[in-house]
Amino acid sequence: MNAIITVIGRDRVGILAAVSTSLAERNVNILDVTQTILQSNFTMVMMVDVAGCSVSFKELAADLEELGRGMELSIRIQREEIFDAMHSV
Repeated sequence: MNAIITVIGRDRVGILAAVSTSLAERNVNILDVTQTILQSNFTMVMMVDVAGCSVSFKELAADLEELGRGMELSIRIQREEIFDAMHSV
């Protein structure tokens, strides 16, 4: 099962490393990444495979939100089908 992760916040060193490390620790595979910096704002969208995730989807979402709070970022995860439905209007 695939999911979409969005990361938004002030740019600084280590954002991609922190998110990817957190995912690897939970056996989440990163399938695709796009990122950009708009002025001083970092934005990243990742497609990930959560089929082998070692924690529940709810726990993964909570862990990512907590990581985001600690780094002053917004980190959200949605199942791919929900993300697609929300953005197909």
